[in-house]
Amino acid sequence: MRISTTRSALLAGAVAVTLSATALPAAFAAPSATAVISEVYGGGGNSGATLTRDFVELANAGSAAYDLDGLSVQYLPGAPSAGSLWQVSALTGSVAPGGRYLVAQAAGAGGTVPLPAPDATGSVAMSATSGTVALVSGTTPLTCKTAADCAADTRIVDLVGYGTAVVREGGGPAKGASATASVARGASLADTDDNAADLTAAAPSPVNAAGETSGGGEDPGDPGNPTEPGTVRIHDLQGTTRVSPLDGKAVTGVPGVVTAVRTSGSRGFWVQDTAPDADPRTGEGVFVYTGSTAPAVKAGDSVLVSGTVDEYYPSSTTQSVTEITAPRVTVLSSGNALPPPVVLDAKAVPPAYVPSAGGGSIDALPLEPSAYALDLYESLEGTRVEIADTRVTGATTAYHEVWVTVDPQQNPTRRGGTLYASYDDPNAGRIKVMSLDPAAPVPTANVGDVLAGPTSGVLDYDSYGGYNLQATALGEITDHHLRREVTREQKGRELAVATYNVENLDALDDQAKFDTLAEGVAVNLSSPDIVSLEEIQDDNGAVGDGTVGSEATLTRFTDAIVAAGGPRYSWRYVTPQDGKDGGEPGGNIRNVFLFNPERVDFVDRPGGDATTPVAAVRTRKGVALSVSPGRISPASDAWDDSRKPLVGEFRFHGKSVFVVGNHFASKGGDQPLHGRYQEPVRGSETKRVRQAEEVNTFVKSLLAADRSARVVVLGDLNDFAFSPTVGALTDGKVLKPLITTLPRDEQYSYVYEGNSQTLDHILTSPAVRRFDYDVVHINAEFADQASDHDPQIVRIEVNAPDHGHSHH
Repeated sequence: MRISTTRSALLAGAVAVTLSATALPAAFAAPSATAVISEVYGGGGNSGATLTRDFVELANAGSAAYDLDGLSVQYLPGAPSAGSLWQVSALTGSVAPGGRYLVAQAAGAGGTVPLPAPDATGSVAMSATSGTVALVSGTTPLTCKTAADCAADTRIVDLVGYGTAVVREGGGPAKGASATASVARGASLADTDDNAADLTAAAPSPVNAAGETSGGGEDPGDPGNPTEPGTVRIHDLQGTTRVSPLDGKAVTGVPGVVTAVRTSGSRGFWVQDTAPDADPRTGEGVFVYTGSTAPAVKAGDSVLVSGTVDEYYPSSTTQSVTEITAPRVTVLSSGNALPPPVVLDAKAVPPAYVPSAGGGSIDALPLEPSAYALDLYESLEGTRVEIADTRVTGATTAYHEVWVTVDPQQNPTRRGGTLYASYDDPNAGRIKVMSLDPAAPVPTANVGDVLAGPTSGVLDYDSYGGYNLQATALGEITDHHLRREVTREQKGRELAVATYNVENLDALDDQAKFDTLAEGVAVNLSSPDIVSLEEIQDDNGAVGDGTVGSEATLTRFTDAIVAAGGPRYSWRYVTPQDGKDGGEPGGNIRNVFLFNPERVDFVDRPGGDATTPVAAVRTRKGVALSVSPGRISPASDAWDDSRKPLVGEFRFHGKSVFVVGNHFASKGGDQPLHGRYQEPVRGSETKRVRQAEEVNTFVKSLLAADRSARVVVLGDLNDFAFSPTVGALTDGKVLKPLITTLPRDEQYSYVYEGNSQTLDHILTSPAVRRFDYDVVHINAEFADQASDHDPQIVRIEVNAPDHGHSHH
């Protein structure tokens, strides 16, 4: 089993950081006289290895059995990056006094000798040369990334760092681990809390609870190439749940026809049984993983596959893919007909998305393919499928992937997408399509286009959206000529206020990005009076040299707006403290106001710096800001490592208008819609709710000083209209979310995994009675985009009478 890192590394980009290699205090977890990690081996299946799998062996130095129920073994890379996560393998049972307990981990394509029957099976692809393994009380992933932080975590029972691991016990990690060597304690199981002293390198020697060593307890199968099918069929190893009943077991001579081959990335091929059983739950296809070796088979080959059954989890929160690893393949004949594909359409796919496990894992739930879309897709994992004439709901990505829907009547948007309407309704008909032929990738498509004719291939699963069609035959894109929207100009007495996330803009970006974003402001938004920008970085972007100003970035941007036919904007922002506002490391991301001084005045009040909170001040003429521009409660831990809201006081036709620009914490770390835990935990939501409460409190302070204050709160809130975040922001009805005033099929500004949704918002206080609001679709639905967000605009009649309102 492997953990896929190719895309993760690309996404992580510049966020890798060097972590302190502080040695652990001597009292780490207290030297154990009972359960210890006795051996660690990450070279299983590597080139030159004898064993086919990685493993962790536990031992009990005590005189009583050690209960492992509810405990876990967890793994962290030796040099963890900011995006590295501890990977968890749950344990059950116990370790007898003086006994051993074997946790099997990932299998590779090499090796010939299986482990003895493991006592627990994990999904972790450990490094052969450097990493950290912890025995942990509980199954919640650890979060520590340094030796000192891990030393302070009382859940850790024992810990072994090997190679050059940052996280380790004592003066240094255990040395000598390789593809052919593990690190292990001596016969005395001595634990002095110094990994370098306690563990030494030697040939791996796994022992399970039954006392069996390598080759015992698990049938390694025929080491040759059988010519007759064995007793196991693909539907036997797929089983009636998401996890194979044969996980970790060797199989011999599994018959099938090769349906597709993958020659790059996660190499391997799919085989499908031509004699299916009658149970719709048990899949007839399976992926055969060949690792770094290119598959030596082709579609139409009739084969017998021997190897080890394995559940591959792309990440700790995703579902798994059942695979055969370390394969030995006999080709019986070639040129055979492929099994007919299963047609996926609105009749075949249930409208309900996924069963509930009360927040727990759905791995063990019996599949119900007629009731839930994800159960149907799981039952077809590795099987040939076909879709036809499907509408594009997510434009072609940089990775040559496109999202379509096989259920065109499911929450359609006005422009051809699929609306994400609630947490309970994730749109079951969405599916991602990519081509298995690198020379013929998915064509460029925008939302609303149609992938016409049949598209067929095999159904696979990954962590970037879940189930996907790996196409061997692609339909053609029918262009439905989606157009970028242009909003109307504001009238003379209307104040136009917009929000736009410009996606990490800095002065080192290409001029083309500035020009496209500038055209969005000058042309598509028709030159608003005020533009609240999110994701303006410092002038040298991700370079971490202490630069915090954005003058060069904003000069280039405002020059480009003039060149695009817009006005000469002025700007205001509060310079952040270096490295305190989250976002891309070194980028010093911040919110910025642009404003057209020919149309609107900015009220400058000095003193608004990175750490000074803005306050509402009651005056005889109404409420004013203590500082302008200013920040809301910058010392509150709600804003730790996050963008602080920018508040400004403007005057338009003699009237004050208060604008609050926001960029709330991201959804990073939330469990996926398609993942193994249902319903998914939205862990990042807690911070956004806190942030919303801070903004709500500030708006209430303005209205307490002057209930007729005109307040516009806007920006990238990173959450939906139906979320607790927006609920906390509007608490007490002090703010009205304008997105819900639009027709339902227009309530979106962002597209993710084929779902049209809203992360960006404009909200107004009760005194804003007449308004015209518009989401201007110029980015999110298009393959060619300057930002992944669509901007929004509201035109306010500041001197409006006391009744009625309108909206676009």
